Amino acid sequence: MQSFSDTQLPTSARDKVVTAAEAVRLIRDGDTLAIEGFGGTGFPEELTIALEERFLSTQSPRDLGLVFTTAQGDRRGRGLDRICHDGMLAHAVGGHFGMSPAIQKLAIENAIEAHNLPQGVLAQLYRDSAAGKPGLLTHVGLGTFVDPRHGGGKVNERTSRDLVELMTIDGREYLFYKALEVDVALLRGTTADPDGNVSMEREALTLETLSIATAVHNRGGLVIVQVERLAATGQLNPREVKIPGVLVDCVVVGRPEHHWQTFATPYAPGFSGEMRRVPLRSVAPLPLSERKVIARRAALELRPNSVVNLGIGMPEGIAAVAKEEHIFDFLTLTAEPGVIGGLPAGGLDFGAAVNAHAIIDQPYQFDFYDGGGLDAAFLGMAEVDREGNVNVSRFGPKLAGAGGFINISQNSKQLFFLGTFLAPSRTTVQNGRLVASDEPGHTKFVEQVEQRTFSGVRASELGRSVLYITDRCVFLLTEDGLELTEVAPGLDLDTDILAHMQFTPIVRGTPKLMDARLFAAATMGLKDDLTTVPLDARFVYDEGRNIFFLNMEGMTLSTADEVGHVRDELESRLEAIGNKVHLVANYDNFRLPDDLYDLYVASADDFTNRFYLSASRYTTSSFMRLKLHDHLASRGVAPHLFENRSDATAHVAAVGRR
Repeated sequence: MQSFSDTQLPTSARDKVVTAAEAVRLIRDGDTLAIEGFGGTGFPEELTIALEERFLSTQSPRDLGLVFTTAQGDRRGRGLDRICHDGMLAHAVGGHFGMSPAIQKLAIENAIEAHNLPQGVLAQLYRDSAAGKPGLLTHVGLGTFVDPRHGGGKVNERTSRDLVELMTIDGREYLFYKALEVDVALLRGTTADPDGNVSMEREALTLETLSIATAVHNRGGLVIVQVERLAATGQLNPREVKIPGVLVDCVVVGRPEHHWQTFATPYAPGFSGEMRRVPLRSVAPLPLSERKVIARRAALELRPNSVVNLGIGMPEGIAAVAKEEHIFDFLTLTAEPGVIGGLPAGGLDFGAAVNAHAIIDQPYQFDFYDGGGLDAAFLGMAEVDREGNVNVSRFGPKLAGAGGFINISQNSKQLFFLGTFLAPSRTTVQNGRLVASDEPGHTKFVEQVEQRTFSGVRASELGRSVLYITDRCVFLLTEDGLELTEVAPGLDLDTDILAHMQFTPIVRGTPKLMDARLFAAATMGLKDDLTTVPLDARFVYDEGRNIFFLNMEGMTLSTADEVGHVRDELESRLEAIGNKVHLVANYDNFRLPDDLYDLYVASADDFTNRFYLSASRYTTSSFMRLKLHDHLASRGVAPHLFENRSDATAHVAAVGRR
């Protein structure tokens, strides 16, 4: 696209191009600002520099309000730190505070009113506020610190406004988040014309830019957009315009040094999609350490064709393991600001991705998450208690904030929390085993978490599948709390694990040993694991819950003899248990010729009478659910068919309570 300087553009009565200083001069004392950006990505730095300079020279504007989904910053003075001078801010509502130490400090020290709400809720609130709705009604946040029964998201004693209400509709609890009242939008794009139409072709993310612009405009507010270049009137492709000019009051051309794509990268064509395919050879294998052990153990839980979210920090290592194990192409990774597919970036590039399949607006990404679109989520953990509650948001004088953690952890079909057992880990990998030192470390498994970012009790009530993966051991969330299920080879259960916990977890018999491959220098062969599962590994009995898991995922039965072989193997294991069980069967990517369905279902009918207290089956394929439903129903077998394991297991729990 051809670019034009200010002097080359035709004059127009609607010309909205001004300097940064001229634009921010319109901001008044007491205005509430929405500043766009995700950490170090897509931040209008030219505008905030001008706003800071105005305040330092005139002490105005004062007592501003601020709304952000993720605090923009690099922890070294850029981003929101620029507008945290004494008297400049009066209140803030944010999702994640971690990248801006200055705004954390103001909130923690009671210098401003502050609320911490889920990142996804804030993204969706921009959209709902734009539509003139009174707020957002959702289940997200129930049982966590944003629930009014646990603080309503208020960060400090100074904060008195109630932004969240508990409501009951048709006997079910919901949280109602009040609409946002925002007066000024500071946004960013790539190219603008004199009428204020803005495209975003060189941006890594589109975030909620359109929603914010619409919300502020419809409220009669001020919309200022920073861009890197200008185009003539009528030159922009209307399909590429992300912010229509009717919503924009001012356009500011940022200096190149203040318009980096992220706070780490001036411009990467792979992030914007200008370069459609970036080689991933640069993804280096992780060194063999406790971090790789945790990432490897988590990778054992990956399933083909899964849609996955990887949190920042420890979970980022899973992508490196997936690449090293040649299973990366079996997965669709996502990042909460709107990336679907590709390889999410880390560090100050976090939120961006290379080789993305799609980049959508952040509110719609959280619609996908909140509605159960994620097959699995791998998130960090800082504190865990006996009920399985997790804290990642607040630790004494440190306010990280929830970010997208609440939305993701409450709605993913399967959930995995990752972190070292102690902080620091005090473990090393030596000669194919984990070695724990005697040096003290900070206990992460506590009697009660300081702040509840994830509610283990609620997850258990909903029948969610939750694992807590550390370098030393693995825990499973049960109705009775945390159960220790795996221990690293060579560690002593009492001295290396239980002695470092503030509570005693459930231990049933002798926990199994973690897979020896986790601690070896060689690759684990996960591709073979994902594509070929031995028959013996397809039968798992959970004695504590009396659940028999049958995994038919990826299996193809082509002949009557093969159907008979599976039947005989299953029958022998069920007979050996000696009592009736609850069946949970996985039929993802299961293939069976139509002429064998009657034979297969006849076995299911027989086993239902002889071995099952209840039977729940699941598959993400609606076609497979329909076929199984019809064949089971035709034989009078109750076709309890679900879309995922969590729902199938929840059905078992419900049957058990009856």
